[in-house]
Amino acid sequence: MSPATLSTLILLATLTLFASERVRHDLVAMIALFATLITGLVKPGDAFQGFADPAVLAVAGVLVVGRAVELSGAASAIARLTIPPRAGFTLRLAGLLLIGALLSAFMNNIAALVITIPIATEVARDARLPPAATLMPLAFATILGGMTTLIGTPANLILSSVREQELGTPFGFFAMTPVGAAVTCAGLIYLVLIGWRLLPIRNRTDRRVRAPWRIFEMAVPHGGTMPSPETLRSAGARVLAAFRHIDRIAVAQVGRAGDRLLILSRSSPWDIAQAVELEALAQRNEAEDAVTAHVVVAHGSPLIGSGYDEVRTRSQEQLEVVAVGPRIARERQPLVRMRIKAGDQLYIRGRKGHIARFLTSARLLEIDRLDPMPVNRMRAAAIIAIFAAAIVGIVVFRLSPAIAFVGAAAVLAGARLLPSEDVYRSIDWSVLVLLGAMIPVGQSFEDSGAAAIAAQWLGGILSDQPLFMVLAALCSVTLLLSIFLNNVATAIIMGPMAIGVARLLGVDPDAALLAVLIGASSDFLTPIGHQNNLLVMGPGGYRFTDYARMGTVLVIIVVGVAAGTLSLSG
Repeated sequence: MSPATLSTLILLATLTLFASERVRHDLVAMIALFATLITGLVKPGDAFQGFADPAVLAVAGVLVVGRAVELSGAASAIARLTIPPRAGFTLRLAGLLLIGALLSAFMNNIAALVITIPIATEVARDARLPPAATLMPLAFATILGGMTTLIGTPANLILSSVREQELGTPFGFFAMTPVGAAVTCAGLIYLVLIGWRLLPIRNRTDRRVRAPWRIFEMAVPHGGTMPSPETLRSAGARVLAAFRHIDRIAVAQVGRAGDRLLILSRSSPWDIAQAVELEALAQRNEAEDAVTAHVVVAHGSPLIGSGYDEVRTRSQEQLEVVAVGPRIARERQPLVRMRIKAGDQLYIRGRKGHIARFLTSARLLEIDRLDPMPVNRMRAAAIIAIFAAAIVGIVVFRLSPAIAFVGAAAVLAGARLLPSEDVYRSIDWSVLVLLGAMIPVGQSFEDSGAAAIAAQWLGGILSDQPLFMVLAALCSVTLLLSIFLNNVATAIIMGPMAIGVARLLGVDPDAALLAVLIGASSDFLTPIGHQNNLLVMGPGGYRFTDYARMGTVLVIIVVGVAAGTLSLSG
């Protein structure tokens, strides 16, 4: 079997595993790497060179510096000052999406969403609309913004590395800004004027915002009895499951003191306790400024994998999880057995100041209310200055992104502007493993001749087509792959192929690479295409098909504007 055939089969198997979502993406990348080793497509000495690739180091540095900016509170304060508080919904939505896009151009997409999602909920609430009116548009805006600079998303850095290998030099920091800004502006105009109106919320005649469902445990008190179903129903509660100790029992068996009920309700545990004579297990903080915050666990949160008591432990007994979101309704397990996952919804009770500080450090996205953490202006200014110095180093002094941002991360850590425990926690290690493992796999696809064969096939289809159609096709193929794959893996596969097609057709390689860059970040059709899409799915109450409802037109706009802009510049 020829090396090209072997490489193609391994790549197809890898794509299938990526698309299945049954195996972690970083593990799939490692499996693919060892498959290329076993088949001789990658030499043992080259197997782990991907982890030393400057793009991998640059991604790590960008994540650390972006986390410092996020923790400083400066970006959040700027966002709140920029969006007019007394303007109409359309103007406020436009300001919100513009800020989200601008933040994501210079920091991690998730961090940009973390900062702006509470404001999105506030904008919707002030307009007497549910959060669904603003959350998906905001998620899309933060994805669009990542197309506009070299550090907007890891895929941009990967394509810059591909350009350096194939053409001799990497992309400049703002090389993708003209096409990225054109696509982002067109996308934001669509989202503000039309896109959000296509969501199901426009079909509702009752525009009152109802309290979200929450799940919590209650116990039968000493001397108490199990309330009747009618009593529970009249109180607005429903029993999902019953437990004795940690063993599940039938609801009809509940009767002993200490038996626990898993309750679904829109009301708080304490309101239900008063109505049905059950005992609320969550302690109610009675401090004057105590509130209950509805939050979502973002990717990269240190709480992931821990039990709910971890919130109390990490907050030094100042905060407590008093209820959880809808995932537990499907699991129907005792809360003590459950572990926190990315995307989970939590209801945390405590004093406003304690919540504000904890949410930032634990990377939790607040949904219902926002108490901004006070900004230390001197500290924030120092962090922003270091961040700006890294960008100046890249643009003016031609430093590589790896040197500039790893150096900036080291300065931030050395100056203690970023808490020591957050330095390594800021890095999404699964992304780095994915990058480091897939780079040799992608290189083997090129070295074996498989990429050249694929480029010839695609070039044959696109021959005699105008430049606009060639670029639109490259962008569309990349976009379709990104629905099923991580955009990093998509960039690794499509980058060399795009250059091959460009050479065959006599097209500017930069235009082809930038078409791939835009397509790799255009994850607007499904909730699984991008982490930000998935994060807003629960809080927004979206269904899988809602993304295509609003995203299909946006995809057409993105492909058309990108191909048109690149055609004119080419």
